[in-house]
This record gives sequence, structure tokens and C-alpha cells, in this order.
Amino acid sequence: MEETNARRLQPLLGKNVRVRVTRPLGVLGPEGVIYGTNYGEMVGPPGGARPEGLFILGIRHPVRTFDGRVIALLQSGDGRCYAVAAPRKTRYIVGQIRRALRFAFPPEEEVRLQCLYERSCGAVVFRRTERELRFLLIKNRRSAHWGFPKGHVENYETAEQTARREVWEETGLHVRLLPGFSCQSEYVISGSIEKSVTIFLAEAADSRTVIQEAEIEDYLWVDYAKALQTLKFENDRGTLRKAYAYLRLHA
Repeated sequence: MEETNARRLQPLLGKNVRVRVTRPLGVLGPEGVIYGTNYGEMVGPPGGARPEGLFILGIRHPVRTFDGRVIALLQSGDGRCYAVAAPRKTRYIVGQIRRALRFAFPPEEEVRLQCLYERSCGAVVFRRTERELRFLLIKNRRSAHWGFPKGHVENYETAEQTARREVWEETGLHVRLLPGFSCQSEYVISGSIEKSVTIFLAEAADSRTVIQEAEIEDYLWVDYAKALQTLKFENDRGTLRKAYAYLRLHA
């Protein structure tokens, strides 16, 4: 999302708000589309950041007002910024939000989302050589540290499908997920975004690595000791230790 439009709304993410509904669920809007969610405007003191409007998820009947939590910020192709609200303690991730708002934005329109809840999946990818196991590490251009291939769950994907797709998109590798291994971690980034990450263990079926240059800066195939030394975060090192121990017992 462009800084000029999005920064002013950033403090709303995760906040409790009241919405006055102006277009209830099921109404025919001025754009000629039937609204698939309740939609309205934020009620509150004047001044401060205010979105163009708020879409309400998790309510399946028309309402006049709504009290809930802002779970996403949205910027449409024309630069307008909206918020997405839902009942407190409910969780919606990017794919679910995009599906719910298909009525409002055509598929060809570029809609940018920043979500309160992020769910990502990926894998510790390894390759067998005659002498040892080699592990794949990648450096993401946005974070500039070494880690494992991973990305957001999309549409109706399972966690395993997301992991395989993300590995292939970021590295060009087809992988086989080893059954019986996964690690999950949860943490908060940027002070408010609640992130859940599931990491599987995967053996590379290809010999050639082709990185996605738009997102990945570089990659390494290294042995276990070097991989532990290269990883910056203890959470990643802990995942690698568990994966290595699993391989020694089961592979």
C-alpha cells in the first residue's frame, strides 16, 4: 500500500470500532452490484484517519450498526483506502478476505491488503549428497536475512499445498513433503500483526535452483552446521534442529 494513503490508517489495524451501516448485506448498491457484506462508515470523534468505508465480515444478516475489530486495511486500484472489520476474537486471513470482497472489486483490479492475521507455510528443504545432507536457505529482499522458503496461504489451499507452491515459486524446486513433521510458531510483527507460520520438511526432487528474483535476493545450499550458523533467528534455528533430528531418526 502506498505510504501516502496507507500510513494514516495504520493505527486503525487491530482497533475496536463502531460502524454505521449504509449499505446492508444483500442491497443493490449504486455501482450495480449486490453487496455480499454489510458496509458502512466509522462512527467516532471527528478528525484523525478515516477510511473511505468499512466492509464487515462475520455477520450473515443485514444490520444497522456494528461493533467489532479492524482486521485489515485495503487499497483499491484507484488509490482509495478502506478498512475491513469483523467480530472480536474472529480470525480472517488474506485469502478469506479477498473471497468475501469479490463482489466489490473485479478480479482484474489490483487490490492491496494488509491483514491483522497472517498465516504462512513453508518448508525446510534438504537435498541428499553422497557425503551429507544439504539444506536450502534463501535471503528475502524485504527482510534481508536468511530463512526458509515460505509465504501466505491463498484461497482454498491446505497448509501442505501452500508450502509446496511457495517453495516452487521462490526457488523453482519441486519437493516431497515428509509425513509426520511440522513446526508451528506464532509471533507479533510491527507491533500489531499476529503471524502464524507452519514449516514442513521437504526433500528436493530437482537439481537446479531458480530463484524468484523479484522477491529473493540469494540462496545457499549448506550443511547442517553452516545452516545453523547462518540463520539469524533462534526460532528458525530451533526448527532446523528439529528437522535434522527427525531426519536422523526417520530418513
